[in-house]
Amino acid sequence: MTARELDAAGVRDPALRAAYAECRRLNARHGRTYFLATRLLPLDRRSAVHALYGFARRADDIVDETAGTTPRERAASLDALEGEWHAALRGEPVTDPAVAAASDTRVRLGIPAVHFDDFLGSMRSDLFVREYATYADLRGYMHGSAAVIGLQMVPVLGTVCPREEAEPYAASLGIAFQLTNFLRDVGEDLDRGRVYLPADLLAASGVDRDLLRWSRLTGCRDPRITDALRAAAALTRDVYREAEPGIALLDPVSAPCVRTAFVLYREILTVIEKEGYAVLHRRAVVGARRRASIALPGLTRALAARGRGRRAGGTDGPGRPGGRPEESVGRSGAGGPHGTTRRNAR
Repeated sequence: MTARELDAAGVRDPALRAAYAECRRLNARHGRTYFLATRLLPLDRRSAVHALYGFARRADDIVDETAGTTPRERAASLDALEGEWHAALRGEPVTDPAVAAASDTRVRLGIPAVHFDDFLGSMRSDLFVREYATYADLRGYMHGSAAVIGLQMVPVLGTVCPREEAEPYAASLGIAFQLTNFLRDVGEDLDRGRVYLPADLLAASGVDRDLLRWSRLTGCRDPRITDALRAAAALTRDVYREAEPGIALLDPVSAPCVRTAFVLYREILTVIEKEGYAVLHRRAVVGARRRASIALPGLTRALAARGRGRRAGGTDGPGRPGGRPEESVGRSGAGGPHGTTRRNAR
């Protein structure tokens, strides 16, 4: 399938094809939900999604390499990645396949470089920032770690309106996905010394880092923690509601992919709730059968939309929905399966 995707996207250079293929392997290995949703896109759009995932994954893995490394050493590795990225922006050759593929995608689709700079800035803060006092503080972090991922995606997916109208919804969807992961991964993040849930939200239920650590270490439950996690889930569902209207603004051939990712990620919240908010003790997982039952209707809708597009004489090219020339590639956008890293896509 990799060769067909690259052929459809018009990627001919052998080195670039290898770089894109590596990003696709990263997506298939680490981004299970994300990869499943990506399969619902037309062939020519998938390689760009894989490239964006691969770059985000590379930075995320550097930040989370905790065994035997110091924050300063991880910062040096992130500096090296950022240096490669800036070299690519200058048109210089690079060796990192994720950088090469993401840079090619950025140029071909006209994605503003600032979205990548903001992303790297948030990744850098993860090296030294261990908690967020308020939800407003967390939203500042999530602009770079999640919202801009959505903004990168609209040129890939296309819209049926001016892209700036879709952007706020896509940014919100990226944040909803990431908040879902923060809730699901509370225990894992605590092991890394991080608490992403805002301190004021936790404190409203009488919870602090020490209580979370006690529960994680002992396996004991506490109703205060359950109350705080329930509040975090309610907050996350509110953000999903903010984001949902934007799905209708996407190119019809892309919307089923996003709808499927939306339902799959929101389903994680349902699993967390059914398991009694036991996220400090076990990871909430949407089962394979349930994922398939959600993805199958998405595939049906995607195939139907492509058929309608062909009959109407439109194209399946990125950013060129239904033959609308005013929506050609070249402006910042949003949409997409949105979550892209450990923090915001699995």
